[in-house]
Amino acid sequence: MLALDHFTTATGEKPLLRISTAGSVDDGKSTLIGRLLHDTRTVWEDQLEELGRSTVNRASRGLDFSLLTDGLRAEREQGITIDVAYRYFATPRRKFIVADTPGHEQYTRNMATGASTADAAIILLDARKGVLPQSRRHAYIAWLLGVRRLVFAVNKMDLVDFSEQVFAEIRQQAAPLLALLEGAQADFLPVSALDGDNVVDRSPRTPWYAGPSLLELLESLDPPAATETQAFRFPVQLVIRPHLDFRGYAGQIASGRVAVGDEIVTLPSGRHSRVKRIVTFDGDLAEAFAPMSVTLELEDELDIARGDTLAAPTAPPVLARRAEAMVVWMNETALAPGRTYLLQHGPRTVPARVEKMVYRWDVNSLEPKEAAGLELNEIGRVLIECAEPLAFDSYRTNRATGGFILIDPIHNLTLGAGLIEAAVRRERRGGAGVAFRAARLTPAERAAMFGHKGAVVDLSARPDLAPLLERQLLEQGHHALLWELPEASAEATAGKPAEALAKPQAGKPAEALAKAGQIVVTTQPAPGALVQSADLSADDDEALLELHERLRRSGVFLIQDDVDLGEGI
Repeated sequence: MLALDHFTTATGEKPLLRISTAGSVDDGKSTLIGRLLHDTRTVWEDQLEELGRSTVNRASRGLDFSLLTDGLRAEREQGITIDVAYRYFATPRRKFIVADTPGHEQYTRNMATGASTADAAIILLDARKGVLPQSRRHAYIAWLLGVRRLVFAVNKMDLVDFSEQVFAEIRQQAAPLLALLEGAQADFLPVSALDGDNVVDRSPRTPWYAGPSLLELLESLDPPAATETQAFRFPVQLVIRPHLDFRGYAGQIASGRVAVGDEIVTLPSGRHSRVKRIVTFDGDLAEAFAPMSVTLELEDELDIARGDTLAAPTAPPVLARRAEAMVVWMNETALAPGRTYLLQHGPRTVPARVEKMVYRWDVNSLEPKEAAGLELNEIGRVLIECAEPLAFDSYRTNRATGGFILIDPIHNLTLGAGLIEAAVRRERRGGAGVAFRAARLTPAERAAMFGHKGAVVDLSARPDLAPLLERQLLEQGHHALLWELPEASAEATAGKPAEALAKPQAGKPAEALAKAGQIVVTTQPAPGALVQSADLSADDDEALLELHERLRRSGVFLIQDDVDLGEGI
C-alpha cells in the first residue's frame, strides 16, 4: 500500500498526453505499443508470464509484444487489431494514455474513435511499403479530429538494413500529404518495434539519425491546451427538481470555467441570468472548470431543458440551423443528400438532412472530388441543415461543441462522425427562378418560395420595437412589412366624440397581407394576431429575441435563417 501511495503521489502532478496510433494494416502499431510498455517497465510480471505462454509456437523472435494490446480472440487468431485498446503508463516526466487503433480499412470507424480524444498521433509506416492510401486516410482523419502533432514512425527498418535512403524517400512521399494538413507539425523517426530500435533508447544501428527516440520525443511534446482556458460552454444533461425551492441544471462543463455570480446566456432562447450556486455531491463550490460535472442553479426561473447550452455572454457560440461540416462515413449504406437523419450534438438530438454534398476527399490523389454521396470509410464536406438551431463552435476552436454524430432514425445505428467547419447563411431567395405554372398560386407554394408562412405580429403595446423587428426580419431575407396608421392631426380630431377617436385596429388589411405570405408587423391592435406583445421584456434586445423565438415556435419559419449571437466562426 505504501508503494502504491508513493507511485500515486509521484505521478499525480505530471502532465498527461493522450496518444493514438494510426496507419495501414500490419505496419506494427500493436507491436510498437507493446515494446513501448515493455521497455518502460510498465508491464506487470504476471502479464509477462502470460505473454511468454501466448507467444509459444509463434514464428516471431522472442516475445510477441502485440499481444499486450490485442486481447480479443479474433485479434489473436488473425494477428490483426479490430477494436480500440487503451493502455496507461507513466515515466518520471509524464503520464500517457495510448489508444491502439486498427489499420484495416473496414475498421476505420474504430480508428476515428481512438483519435477523437488524442493530443498526438503516431502514424506507423512500413519501411518496405512507404506511405499507403490507408496511411494517408488515417493521417487526414487525425488532422480533421484536431490532432496537430503527427509522429511518423517508419517501422521495420531492420528489414531494409536501416537504410538512410529508404527513410529519406518515405519522408518525400509524405510531403504532399503534409502540405494539405494546415498547422500540422510532423516528426519522422526510423524504428524497429520488434527489436526496440529508437523506441525507448536511441539505436546504434542508425548512426545517420541524430534525433530523439520515440519516448524522448513524446516526453518533450508541449502539453495540450487546457479546456478551462476556452470560453465557457455547459450543455445541460438533466434538469433536477427535487423540491419546489430548487431547480438545477446538471451536466459536464465542456470548456471554460464558471463562478458564482457570473452572467450566462442560455441558448437557443437567448435569455440571460446569473449563477446562484454551483452544487456538487461533496458540497457547493465557488468556482468550477472543465471537465468537472456539476449542477448549476440560476438566479432567475428560466425555461431550460436537456440539450440547451449555457455559455459566456461575452463569447457565445454560434446559434444556427445550417453548417458546413467534414463527415467521416462509417456505415455500409451510403450517405445520401436529402435523406433525414438524427444529429446528436452533445446531449441534444435533432432531425437533420444533408442538404448538399460539397465534395469527397480522394485519399489517392489528395484532392477534393465531386460526389453524389459518401460510401463506407469515405470523407467529405457536406452542407447540413437541422430542424432546430444548434449552439456550436467550429471543431478547430472547440472539440466539445464542434463535433456531432449522425444516427439512423430507424435502426439507431451510428452512421457517421461530423466536424463542424462553419455556420452557413441561407442565400437570399429569388435568384434561382421558379418554373411557371398556369394555375393559381397555393399558400403552400407561396410559403415554399418565401421560406416562411404569413403572420401578423401585434406590437401595439410596444410600438418602439416595430421598426426594429421589421429591419431584423428584412435583413434575414424574410418578407416583412411595417403596418402603421398616421396619427390624426388636432384639427381632424377637434369636436369628435371619444368613440370616434378610439385607436384603430389593423383588422382585415393585415390579415389579407398575411394570407399573401407577408409577416405583418403592426403598431395597431390586431386581436387575431399570431404574436401579441403585451408581456414583452423591457429590454429591446431580449424582446427582439423573444419575438423571433415566438415566431419560430409558431411554425412561421419553414426554413429559418440562422440567429447569430456572436461574431461567428
